[in-house]
Amino acid sequence: MTVSRAACGIDFGTSNSTAGLYHPDGARLLPLEDGKLTLPSAVFFNLEEDSMAFGRAALAEYLEGYEGRLMRSLKSLLGSSLMDAGTEVGGRHLSFQQLIGALIGEVKRRAEQAAGQQFDAVVLGRPVYFVDEDRSADQQAEDTLSQIARQLGFKEVSFQYEPIAAAHDYEQRITQEELVLVIDIGGGTSDFSLVRLSPQRRGMADRSADLLASGGVHIGGTDFDKRLSLAGVMPELGMGSLLSNNAEFPNGVFFHLATWHTIQLAYTRKMWRTFQDISPEVVDQVRFERLLNVIRHQAGHQLAMRVEAAKIALSAEALTQLDLAEAEAGLSAAISRGQFETAVAQEIQRVCKAALATLAQAGVAPEAVDTLFFTGGSSAVPALRTALAAAFPTARAVEGDHFGSVGCGLAVVAQQRYG
Repeated sequence: MTVSRAACGIDFGTSNSTAGLYHPDGARLLPLEDGKLTLPSAVFFNLEEDSMAFGRAALAEYLEGYEGRLMRSLKSLLGSSLMDAGTEVGGRHLSFQQLIGALIGEVKRRAEQAAGQQFDAVVLGRPVYFVDEDRSADQQAEDTLSQIARQLGFKEVSFQYEPIAAAHDYEQRITQEELVLVIDIGGGTSDFSLVRLSPQRRGMADRSADLLASGGVHIGGTDFDKRLSLAGVMPELGMGSLLSNNAEFPNGVFFHLATWHTIQLAYTRKMWRTFQDISPEVVDQVRFERLLNVIRHQAGHQLAMRVEAAKIALSAEALTQLDLAEAEAGLSAAISRGQFETAVAQEIQRVCKAALATLAQAGVAPEAVDTLFFTGGSSAVPALRTALAAAFPTARAVEGDHFGSVGCGLAVVAQQRYG
């Protein structure tokens, strides 16, 4: 006999997280912060007040200038060697598993408060690959998430690929059978599922025959941010400049500052000693001082947020100004869409290659696809859309809820599995 449990779906995302609940009239997202349906996947340790803040509140406290530590893109650490390293906050060592648990636990607490009930079963979304071409690390990432969920009080824990969850959400609205390639471009990964959907099949629990293929690649919005930062911002801080002995300025600090989940590594004592050692050899002292300003004030996340905002602006505009006041008062950089597209060209090529490889698994030609269903916050990048439209010339594009389709679909799956 199947035991009915109070179940929800949780989409723990690299950039944003959601929680979904199924009602008789369909799946819906639960409000997680001030009535909003998404919770930015951010944690801020406020050292002045010895407190933790999550989501938009975390970003606000950081930007207000409280002394502390901001953590974002924690999902990107799953399956990586950094998971075992942990980090130091206010003199205390914290494992990244603890930090991820704190964030997912906050999603659970707020979801339960919004729903007026406790949840003891959950379907968690997961990318098709947490880690590319490493099955052991990929399984370790899922096992870590499962362990975290059980420690938070979930008695039943299962997973669904995020693009398949999005397909379940889309299927609630279609009126005829379609062969659909779900394209989920999130903060950390790009995931694809080729599925056959129809109104007649939407209530079936076993859909294995309708899932023709799944694939993915570890490229997402944070990778686009990184490439834009390296191309348009880090040169203003000295990247690519030479020392007096004609050696290149060490690049490690720039890659740390451009990558969301490694920004804190730019602030270490070891990095600061490196700056002191090479200071007499630095030729471009103006840009070097800009870099030191960012490090002194631990303003890397502020720069990263400005880069992210510029990326979003370039989806609608040909040119945007990126404020670099954290590096030097009054400094800004003009960033063009063409510059951005050049910076991310290789990433977009790899995403398209992964999409086509997903079809190849099933032996399906691109021309056979009826619909490209887009979800994920990074799916709106114009160059990416142009490249995918060229790869699937006969398919129509359908927009999902960029931040909500996966969460709603997970709620549908939770209802099917746990009642």
